[in-house]
Amino acid sequence: MTHSARRIGRTLAFVLPVVMVLSGTLAVTSVPWAAHNSESQVLTASARTVSKRAAARAPQEVLRDRLLVELRQKDPGVALTDLQRSVEGRPSLARHCMSIAKALGRAAVEQYGPTRAHRFSRPVCDTSFASGVAQFS
Repeated sequence: MTHSARRIGRTLAFVLPVVMVLSGTLAVTSVPWAAHNSESQVLTASARTVSKRAAARAPQEVLRDRLLVELRQKDPGVALTDLQRSVEGRPSLARHCMSIAKALGRAAVEQYGPTRAHRFSRPVCDTSFASGVAQFS
């Protein structure tokens, strides 16, 4: 009996760490920031063609500018949806979400007027878009 228990214990002592390491590795590869999509890029030392201005711009500034262009070309609803998806896909942008949403609200008021811009309000970033519309109306 003790021989069987000892054998089972040894087997578990070998198999359990292997299973835990493999499951940890699989868990890390399935998180959103490790996705293999077209948006994630790895820059190498040979990528020196990036302009100084583009390298100096923060990700939230790039996102804000892209969403403002999208707002002007399409509508504020599409831009707000993309803002929400961007924040979900890249959680580090969450602290800038309110300022970006307010900037979208201001641009919507400039383009559509306060009444029509208010119709696009959604609960994105604690309703900062609506706050931006109200502030700049």
